[in-house]
Amino acid sequence: MRWYFFCVVTISVLLITRFEWPKLKAKPVKDKAVFVSLLLLVWILSMLDLPNTPGPTTVLLFIFKPFRGLTEP
Repeated sequence: MRWYFFCVVTISVLLITRFEWPKLKAKPVKDKAVFVSLLLLVWILSMLDLPNTPGPTTVLLFIFKPFRGLTEP
């Protein structure tokens, strides 16, 4: 995991929350829920190594590779 990148994103999320939360106090609960959920989503995605994660094509090849002999002449 890229710890430096993760720490930068964590600090950014904390700073965004610190400066935006007073403005959100007057807003409805739905706005606060969306704000928190988007920040959590970004924070969780920063933990993943998305460029090196296998995609859906790799999963399909893994599932259907044993059936290759049945489909090819």
